Amino acid sequence: MALTKTPICDFNLHAIDFKLKSVENTVLSLNDIKGENGTLIMFICNHCPYVKAIIKDLVEDCEKLKDLGINSAAIMSNDTINYPDDSYENMIKFSAKHKFSFPYLIDETQEIAKKYDAVCTPDFFGYNKDLKLNYRGRIRELRDLKPIRNGSSELFEAMKLISETQKGPDIQKPSLGCSIKWFKK
Repeated sequence: MALTKTPICDFNLHAIDFKLKSVENTVLSLNDIKGENGTLIMFICNHCPYVKAIIKDLVEDCEKLKDLGINSAAIMSNDTINYPDDSYENMIKFSAKHKFSFPYLIDETQEIAKKYDAVCTPDFFGYNKDLKLNYRGRIRELRDLKPIRNGSSELFEAMKLISETQKGPDIQKPSLGCSIKWFKK
């Protein structure tokens, strides 16, 4: 497991469109998931210990964000040949087990992860209603792969601020996780 952290938020960078298959076997685009007050695009996978550590909080945050007019979608971009735990079939099981209320999409070619410059799982991209990037931080602090729950999550608070002001927080702490498992050339 190669620990990687996300770069600093590139404020106002426009979200990149995609058409990806969901675990419900439908093809969704960015426009299909766009929220009235904001959109959260996250890169996750099934096997990463960092994702597993925060998945309960993430599902809860996404549910609460819906009430603020923010829609969420998760994208899995890992190499599924060398990492079969991240296969499409296992994505279906993972999303059902954790009761995802948001689309879970597979990026089979890794093209979308590259276009977004995603680096790790989890990697969060919080957009305002105009699909301008305003958050690229963590969900919350982790110690020994255990979430430190001292109030609301940083991700939720940032997205709440975006829903209210269309601007994210000036100070953002990077997300940490396993590097995206790129196809070997």
